[in-house]
Amino acid sequence: MTLDIQRIRLEFPILNRKINGYPIAYFDNAASAQRPLAVINAESDFYKYHYSAVHRGIHSLSVQATEKIEKVRHQVACFLNASASEEIIFVKGTTEGINLVANSWGRNQINSGDNIIISEMEHHANIVPWQMVAQSTGAQIRILPCNEKGELVQGMLHKLIDKHSRLLAITHISNVLGTINPVKELVAYAKSHGLVTLIDGAQAIMHHAVDVQDINCDFYVFSGHKIYGPTGIGVLYGRKILLDAMPPWQGGGSMISQVTLPMGTTWNNVPFCFEAGTPNSAGIIGLGAALTWFKQLSFNLIYDREAMLTNYALNKLALVPELVIYGPLEKRSSIVSFNLGKYHAFDIGSFLDQYGIAIRTGHHCAMPLMQYYGVPAMCRASFAFYNTKEEIDRLAFSLKRIYHLLSG
Repeated sequence: MTLDIQRIRLEFPILNRKINGYPIAYFDNAASAQRPLAVINAESDFYKYHYSAVHRGIHSLSVQATEKIEKVRHQVACFLNASASEEIIFVKGTTEGINLVANSWGRNQINSGDNIIISEMEHHANIVPWQMVAQSTGAQIRILPCNEKGELVQGMLHKLIDKHSRLLAITHISNVLGTINPVKELVAYAKSHGLVTLIDGAQAIMHHAVDVQDINCDFYVFSGHKIYGPTGIGVLYGRKILLDAMPPWQGGGSMISQVTLPMGTTWNNVPFCFEAGTPNSAGIIGLGAALTWFKQLSFNLIYDREAMLTNYALNKLALVPELVIYGPLEKRSSIVSFNLGKYHAFDIGSFLDQYGIAIRTGHHCAMPLMQYYGVPAMCRASFAFYNTKEEIDRLAFSLKRIYHLLSG
């Protein structure tokens, strides 16, 4: 069995576009993957024929819409192998999911003198919320460093953990280096010392099968748009015993059981007490469609193809003069970050855009990692299984062309 890439690419109309007269080569998948027609049509169909405000409505449209989004909650639980649907909370994305945990669990369980452990390669979304918790509680942030290969110095964890350690918050896959972190081993070690664990799965969800019970983490977060779904929808998985003990973060409709004046409000059950206000119903429907579409393909074939594309790109880019590649050669997911000689990443990205090649440039919301490598920015090419060798050939050829143009 093989993936029919040409057929699959037809399901993504945007991949047939031309930019500046060139066929688009979309290498910005780590920022946001493109959507197949199955997702676009599912959202459109929901708005055309099924849309209504969900929860508490007694008319048919509301009941049916509620059933549809709760079916997706169960679908996500199965996708992650959660113990129950109640462990799935719909949020705007990875960032909101981490902030929910920081504000609901963190501010109530972390005290002055405690410490929170994060890594040097975290996205800002898994740094700043914990800094805010530390500032408000008097806790300390401790950093698990990485080495020049772009790997975590795992052996340092035992030096960071002490009796005051409360949380390990770590990325599953680095959004800059593509490093696949040994989260199962890290979680096991942290939990053996009594820490709660949170995994930022934004970059892992589309590239690797995720089993939260196997990882044994307490929280896992991801965004729908990373796995071919809509923007504005994401998932927080939380172990139910922890969720049951956490107070709500935001107040409003849906999250209450009873409201009396002047005080005396009681909360709805988990997960609804964490979903204040009107949900992104169409986004949830689109996420369900994305997971259905994704699961009908072979996980192993997808992962094998992405590994092939990444290795192919590493080999091709290694032939570009003065190009520096960051991150590990092994245990790397579908991300290749690089710089070309002395030239700023922004300039390289702008030149590539002239040839219809879309990459991401900048600090990638990982300024501490930029500081570690001593650079202001990096170029990042990130791959999905719908990319092709021919597109990578164009990337390498264009980089060589840009280098010769700039070097005179």
